Amino acid sequence: MREVLELLSYPFVMRALTAGALISVCASVLGVILVLKHYALIGHGLSEIGFASLSISAALGLPVMLVSTPAIIIASFVIMFVSQKYKTSGDIAIAVASSFALALGVIAGRGANVSAYLFGSVLAVSQEDVIFAAVLSVIVLASFVVFYNRLFLITYNEDYARSLGINTLFYQFTISVLTALVVVLGMRIMGTLLISGVIILPALTAKNIASCFRSLVIVSGAVSFIAFTAGLALSFVFNLPAGAVIVMTNTAILIIVKVSVKK
Repeated sequence: MREVLELLSYPFVMRALTAGALISVCASVLGVILVLKHYALIGHGLSEIGFASLSISAALGLPVMLVSTPAIIIASFVIMFVSQKYKTSGDIAIAVASSFALALGVIAGRGANVSAYLFGSVLAVSQEDVIFAAVLSVIVLASFVVFYNRLFLITYNEDYARSLGINTLFYQFTISVLTALVVVLGMRIMGTLLISGVIILPALTAKNIASCFRSLVIVSGAVSFIAFTAGLALSFVFNLPAGAVIVMTNTAILIIVKVSVKK
């Protein structure tokens, strides 16, 4: 406990804790809709597209975030467009895009040092990332408060929502863009290979506990916050990669909840 309190005195730890907690909560809240709408793999797909973009930017000597941000946002639009236009399963569209992106990233990233973004690094979190994470969290949480009823309808009965005149496509693309921004920020701490776990696992845990949409969102956010802070603390105490420990903590909570619910 004393070691953890001592670590909190370091500015880079506080930046990682603040930005990471905000990103984790945003990711888990968005994850509820993604899981219920069968877009559970979108975080994984976008993260691999992020891997491809950072491999290309590293190979060309370009700023990683400057290339990755628009690339991941565009990719999120393409995945959503293909799924809606051709009535293709969301997971199929994501699988195709992520497979191509992973292959492209492996080819483009030969000889480039991209390990910090692959597995995450708390040292990479800047003050700008904290500000961006705070702004993003406000946007995500405010969207759920203001548009709660519409998001509920779109998630559970898209056809009925459309019949009421709700622009379902707008909200779906908005969720897609917000998820893309979460992935971009999450690459700093969790890494491109692990960020999808932070999006999906808390929502899956919440499904075993919550009985309504509102409680799903609240429980998912709470689980994600607890898993992130506990995982980050454990990673510092035992000198382990933060992203991996955070995902393992999320997985452990999911298993414990599932076992407890079955009993």
